[in-house]
Amino acid sequence: MVERRQPEGWSPAEIEVLARALLRAPSVHNIQPWLLDFDGDRLLLIERRDLVLPEHDPDGRDRLLSCGAALANVRLAVRVLGFDARTEMFPDPGRPELVATVEPGPRSAPAPDELHRYSAIERRHSYRRPFSARPVPRHEIVALRAAAAAQGIEARPILDELELTQVADLLEFAAEAYQHDHGYQRELALWTIRDERAHGVGLATSAIPTGSLPWAGLVRASTALPDRSVLKRRLTEETLLAFVTPGDTRHDRLRAGYALQNTWLSAVDHGLVGSVLTQPLHLPEVRSALRDDLELGGFPQALMRFGYSSGPVEASPRRVVAEVLGTGFKA
Repeated sequence: MVERRQPEGWSPAEIEVLARALLRAPSVHNIQPWLLDFDGDRLLLIERRDLVLPEHDPDGRDRLLSCGAALANVRLAVRVLGFDARTEMFPDPGRPELVATVEPGPRSAPAPDELHRYSAIERRHSYRRPFSARPVPRHEIVALRAAAAAQGIEARPILDELELTQVADLLEFAAEAYQHDHGYQRELALWTIRDERAHGVGLATSAIPTGSLPWAGLVRASTALPDRSVLKRRLTEETLLAFVTPGDTRHDRLRAGYALQNTWLSAVDHGLVGSVLTQPLHLPEVRSALRDDLELGGFPQALMRFGYSSGPVEASPRRVVAEVLGTGFKA
């Protein structure tokens, strides 16, 4: 029987809070590629590099975005527990899997916006369905951009008719490419769950509605692809943001995921729902064309869609707490 020892400075209840915040982060194909370890009272966020998606995420970009989102949740949990949180990304060049540390500082009450974002963690789900017809007000778009900018990342809105046409063309091209990519289809099927359950990994079947581009962002062989005019019309009914980083390093990608999650939680706090599109950006020609067509000042790491809910969605399964705690928590 494995016995657990207490990491220095954290109570069992606090560890539960930290681990559950980590578990609620979004991740590529819901693979949850992370571990939370401890070095005294310092938290170590470890990227599980054994979890790979060679067809969807060949260079691990989305896996790092996922770890960045997890870091945002963990840091918020530390703040809500009443501590300052000193965060360092990639602190040890000799351990590339150690993507970040969070060291608790002196007692400090969380700010109201931190409390609001933390409360949104449980309510945030990937909304891969059509939004309601209610448009997102411009002041909300400004707030979303500000939430990303606070983390040093640009959230570039795509609103112009010409830009929406260009994006529609690129999404259509990517969808057709992936629909005929047998390796990608096998991988998507492997990570698709046929039954709905509370614990585990992977995408529930209900999370990938048929014929829903660009809402699902995941293309199956059976997906009914809309033509360019229909796709463009759908995009005009959504609020689409491109998350752009100045460089394209592992550090940039981790920061992008961190900013994306904080922006998403702010959106949920304001009554919005959203989902992330990264699949098209793994085609080099699509990513390059998007950067050129939109005249982006950096590298697009993700597209994100926001709107108002048109109905409930099922929550994705999650691992159990014991599966995400590292060796620093186990004797």
